[in-house]
Formats: sequence, C-alpha cells, structure tokens
Amino acid sequence: MTTMNEQPAAPVASTSSSHAETRRWTTGPAAQNPQWRNHPAYASAMDALTAAPGLVRPDDLLRVRAALARVASGEAVMIQAGDCAESFYACTPEAVDARMEMLDRFAGALGERTGRPVLRVGRIGGQYAKPRSKPVERVGDRMLPSFRGHLINSELPSRAARQADPRRMLWAYRAASRTLGQVDGHRSAREAVARTADHGEPSLGPWSSHEALVVDYEAALLREDPRHGTYLASTHLPWIGERTRNPDSVHVRMLASVVNPVGCKIGPTSRPEEIQRLCELLDPHRTPGRLVLIARMGRDRAADSLPRLVAAVKESGHPAVWVCDPMHGNTVTAANGLKTRYLDTLVEEVRIFLRVLDDQGVPPGGLHLEAAGEQVTECIGGPVVGEDDLRRRYTTLCDPRLSPKQGQLLIESCF
Repeated sequence: MTTMNEQPAAPVASTSSSHAETRRWTTGPAAQNPQWRNHPAYASAMDALTAAPGLVRPDDLLRVRAALARVASGEAVMIQAGDCAESFYACTPEAVDARMEMLDRFAGALGERTGRPVLRVGRIGGQYAKPRSKPVERVGDRMLPSFRGHLINSELPSRAARQADPRRMLWAYRAASRTLGQVDGHRSAREAVARTADHGEPSLGPWSSHEALVVDYEAALLREDPRHGTYLASTHLPWIGERTRNPDSVHVRMLASVVNPVGCKIGPTSRPEEIQRLCELLDPHRTPGRLVLIARMGRDRAADSLPRLVAAVKESGHPAVWVCDPMHGNTVTAANGLKTRYLDTLVEEVRIFLRVLDDQGVPPGGLHLEAAGEQVTECIGGPVVGEDDLRRRYTTLCDPRLSPKQGQLLIESCF
C-alpha cells in the first residue's frame, strides 16, 4: 500500500484543506461515529488525513452530476453495486478487476433490457464502514463489540480486535487510493474505446460511491476548490444511510455543504414531510443530477410506503434519481444461523418499485445492489438452490451479497 506521504494512485487537482472546516464537523456527537476521539492516535490520524491529497477530482464530480441528470430525465439508467462491506485485503488488482467485471456484467444486462445507456457506479473504494443497530453481537459463545467495518475495527473474534482504532482511517485511505486508481484506469479505458468508436457519449463510469458514515473520516477529506467550492474528496457519490438521515444530523448537514452528487437511503418508516425537508436541504436549487434517493422498503412494505414518498418528492419539484435497493429490507436468518436473502423476494420488490414509479410518471433510475465479484453463495436463488448451499462460499464480512450470476438473473427478471 502507499504511505501517507505518497501521491495516491488516483491523481487529483491541487486543492487546499482546512483544519477549521474539519473541526466544524468533528467537535460534536454524530450517530454511528466511533467513540475514539480520546484515543492517543486520533489527533495524528486526523492531521494526516486532512493534509493528504484528495482521492477524487472536483471536475469529475460535475461529470457524474451530468450523467445523473440524464438518469433523472429517463434518458439513461443507473446500476450501483458492490460489496456490503469492503475488505482492506480486496484492493488487489485481481479483486478490483473482478468487481469491475461484475459491474460491467450488470450494466450490460440492464442496457440490453432497457435499451438505454447505463451509468456505472460501484460500492467501491471507501465502503469500509457499516452502521449497526446494536453495539455488541454474539460470536460463538461470547458477546463482543459489533464488527463495524475495517475502517473502524477488525472482524477477528477477540475483544482487542473489536476495539475502534482511529489509525484504521489511514489504512482505509491507502486501500481506497489503490482501488480508486484502478477504477480510474477502467474508466479511462472505456472512454478511449468510446472515442475510437465515435459514440459521442459522455462518460458513464465506472465511478465510486460509499456510505458517508464515519463523520471523522469524511470531514478530514473535505477539500476546497477555487472554481467549485467545497467537495468531498473521498468518493464521487457519497450517500447517507437510513440510520443517519435525520434532517438535523451532522451527516445531512455535511453532505448538504458539498458539490458532489449525494444520495440518501429512504426506508418504509419515512414520513413524506420528513423526506421533503431532506430534499430541500440536500437539493435546495432542484438541480437535476444532484440528488439520488435510494428506496430500501422491503417487499412486504414497498407497495404501501413508497407511493406517498415518491408523490411527496414529485410535488416538491425535486428532480431526484429514484433507485431501488431491494437488499436491505429483505434480510432473513436461515436455520443454520447465516443471514441470507431470497432472490425471488428481491425481484418482487424491484417489480413493485418499477410499478410505483410508472404510476407516478417518474422515470425509474435503476438499481442499488450488494453484490460480489466472485460467485459467492450467500443469497438463495438461481445457482444457490437452498440453505444447504449457503456454506459453500459464504465469505461476506457483514450482509449477504448476490453473485454476478444472481445479479444478472435479477435484472433479467425485472426489466
């Protein structure tokens, strides 16, 4: 991995960073942020991150917003897919290539079924932290602090490994630097082919995204650009999760302040007036390509909950990109204790989503999937016949992911 003194693999424009801007966001409480600010390594880790080069270019953020504007208008569609929780050990060229091939496979299927250009966005190069509903979890016969992603602690089943360590923010930066450098290479190669073929298409990726969960890490990677203003240099498309989308939260206020396109997960307990306020904060100028709303309802609640939320956003005049995440509301526990998801259930939720958007006259933006670059056996359906198959290749660090074959089957069953 690179050191903090080296230029990251993804070259960026020269910008300045501000310790005052970092402190603005890290002096108060933030939901899901690790309790590590009194750790002896915290200050030095934050100083190093604040001084480090950004991982994305501000000019590229405008290109992503332009592509998302096409999705908002119905001219293009979007596939956002990748690991539930990225591993620090998955920033090798082979592992990144496998995830890019998975994303291309999904995009190819989605483009073939819809007849539209497909914007590719990976859950990649920063998806190192996960929100958890409980601070502890049972591992074997012991209760341990919950694993919260490699940015925060280790999955190893010991109390020492599960302690939050701010030095992991530096390890996350280095892993992201290597990964995003390779993602940039894939995008450059695609653009070269497009220019040779004279397609005339603006870049449709691949681009990076992750949940902007750990306020300390994200705040340390805020940067200023003289032309564009404040931007988040950790990823192209940050999103806010269901557990941190309170309109008064630090997470919402931080992402409201940046020029990146931003996403927000919307669950079945959301109230229309709450979502309208969120949209007003995140997209005050009602700009196409600025806001992505990721519906994660669950099959059994989607038909009741989603229509009034889509109607509220439409009524408010926000040209949001609506994307379906059928994964997070449909997780169950198998008899063998493993978490899993049923492909048929995911397909049903996507079909409900498409029907609701069509009824409202709003273009469906696409899909948000947790999926692996390898043929894992974590979800049931297609090549994974039943619960007995789950243990064959169950390698996720957190939630169950679709295999490339299952993701393709989902797309072909819905569009």
